[in-house]
Amino acid sequence: MEDDKDTLRILVATDCHLGYMEKDEIRRFDSFEAFEEICSLAKQKEVDFVLLGGDLFHENKPSRSTLVKTIEILRRYCLNDLPVKFQVVSDQTVNFPNRFGHVNYEDPHFNVGLPVFTIHGNHDDPAGVDNLSAIDILSACNLVNYFGKMDLGGSGVGQIAVHPVLVKKGTTTVALYGLGNIRDERLNRMFQTPHSVQWMRPESQEGLSVSDWFNILVLHQNRIKTNPKSAINEHFLPRFLDFVVWGHEHECLIDPQEVPGMGFHITQPGSSVATSLIDGEAKPKHVLLLEIKGNQYRPNKIPLMTVRPFEYAEVVLKDEADVDPNDQASVLEHLDKIVRNLIEKSSQPTASRSEAKLPLVRIKVDYSGFSTINPQRFGQKYVGKVANPQDILIFSKAAKKRQTTTGENIDESEKLRPEELNQQTIEALVAENNLKMEILPVDDLDIALHDFVSKDDKTAFYACLQRNLDETRKKLNSEAEKFKIEEEDIIVKVGECMQERVKEISLRSKGDTGLASSTQNLDTTRGKSVAAESSLNTFSDDEDTRELLLGTRSTRSTAGFTRPSKDATGAARGGASKRGRGKGSLKQTTLSFSQSRSSAAIRSEEVDSSSDEDAANEANEVVENSDPEDSFPQSGRKRPAPRGRGRARGTSTAKRGRKADTGSMPSMVMSKDDDSDEDDKPKKPPPRVTRNYGAVKRR
Repeated sequence: MEDDKDTLRILVATDCHLGYMEKDEIRRFDSFEAFEEICSLAKQKEVDFVLLGGDLFHENKPSRSTLVKTIEILRRYCLNDLPVKFQVVSDQTVNFPNRFGHVNYEDPHFNVGLPVFTIHGNHDDPAGVDNLSAIDILSACNLVNYFGKMDLGGSGVGQIAVHPVLVKKGTTTVALYGLGNIRDERLNRMFQTPHSVQWMRPESQEGLSVSDWFNILVLHQNRIKTNPKSAINEHFLPRFLDFVVWGHEHECLIDPQEVPGMGFHITQPGSSVATSLIDGEAKPKHVLLLEIKGNQYRPNKIPLMTVRPFEYAEVVLKDEADVDPNDQASVLEHLDKIVRNLIEKSSQPTASRSEAKLPLVRIKVDYSGFSTINPQRFGQKYVGKVANPQDILIFSKAAKKRQTTTGENIDESEKLRPEELNQQTIEALVAENNLKMEILPVDDLDIALHDFVSKDDKTAFYACLQRNLDETRKKLNSEAEKFKIEEEDIIVKVGECMQERVKEISLRSKGDTGLASSTQNLDTTRGKSVAAESSLNTFSDDEDTRELLLGTRSTRSTAGFTRPSKDATGAARGGASKRGRGKGSLKQTTLSFSQSRSSAAIRSEEVDSSSDEDAANEANEVVENSDPEDSFPQSGRKRPAPRGRGRARGTSTAKRGRKADTGSMPSMVMSKDDDSDEDDKPKKPPPRVTRNYGAVKRR
């Protein structure tokens, strides 16, 4: 390990979260000071390159101030005349899929002396129509080498190929695999689906076999198994790996740990700045200096000196002898004593701190049998003494009582990520309310909603809709080449293609609760929608699409959704956010084109009723009018039938009843030719889906 020309030296760090608490007057520079110390250590230790494990930025769209400070630090430490002593011998256009397609130190216009390799995390992952990340800005500035960016493509499970960055220094060869953050539920399914994740091995070269490469993987996923589907099991990873750098977990477990039966070691450097004031973040922060020679490595952990001190304590009030449940003053006095002790402890000089900083103090108080106090009022007396006076105290109940309600034993040390709150997903809402999503896939909508809310991506829903429309157009084009499709059949074909797409995606994501059951009867409903009699509140994609494309203005419907009836007005005004909470509200708000009668029968009734035009003026019933100005008549007013359109006789009135307020007449949007085409046209086999999501051929 002493021979420098054959020893590759790598400084490993993860979760820098640049820009965290940038609006706080005390803590705004904490993340930048820690990151600058990391770069300074890399320069002092004369490492070959820096390896970052994701979440370089705290926000998906970092502020201009954060970007400027980050670029200044990287420019100061990375751009110099020092020689780079290793080579990248793999296909760089595959490793770095940007406009330049090569490692940054090979650019003749830049003097890069300290290369930085990084993947993205869940905070700074790509988003938007162009699938860009904040790290792409640094990559375009030639300051970092951004790798591990996967193009999943479309919906469903998908398929990815992980290509390594092949690094060679003397006789030491390292294959560096990068896997940027992918939604844990999706990546979990991909690992369990055969051939969905392909690991590309280096090709054998002269005097160099595949086994001679030292294989490193850096990834950014959940590791704590609070929910097996929302975390990645170490046993999913391939056995040929030698070393794994695990990002996303903020607890510092820097010492490599061997995974039983897998043959590789995992290091978890943790975050360089405390973002969650819990016990796991109170441990000392470190980075790892990894030295590799041949197939051997040596880890050296280095403590970070500029990290703000953090003191954590837990108190159970009922176990304290000097605390009276009926005397709040004794509780305050006891908590004040604990805070003063923690402040005194943090102020003691240690070798691991470069300068004195106001400490972070957190006390978790179990107040079972006691009343709570105001944390903000309690912290006012510590302004100027601690960095977080507003949230020193956090109150909780006994763990046993939580277990009786949830049935699970959740350790507090596992709650290391502040973003893991009680979030509701679209999949859960659809499954809970037994809704049918027949136009847009649930998975796509869930991802679009997450990007819109969490990443401030204003084009998320537009991109979701555009992607589904593009795929529907492709299917229609492929069908038009095989079969001759009449113009009047295009509308029906659009609905069929969209329904088949939703059905295909739901079958691929079979593991999600309630998705498969919501689409199992689409073909049956579509086949019976023309000839058979159905309810007035049946949801029909085909008629919805036909209505939208023909531009017909219905009296009671706008943009494909019916105006609620008089009985349902209160429920409709209650807010669209509660839509789908029960079967009643579902019927009042969904599209309801009725096909209880064929258009031929309706037209025959209109012909017969034309002779009774005078009698229609004396009828005491509400007749729908297609004129926009008459589309909202006053309640109780009796309106005669418009001239040229008679009312139906006989059983037609009995069939309509008072349902005229909730549905539109099919004869307004259907023709006799449409009916005959639907009944007489031979059934065509469903189109074969040929889309392959992100397939990459093995070289």
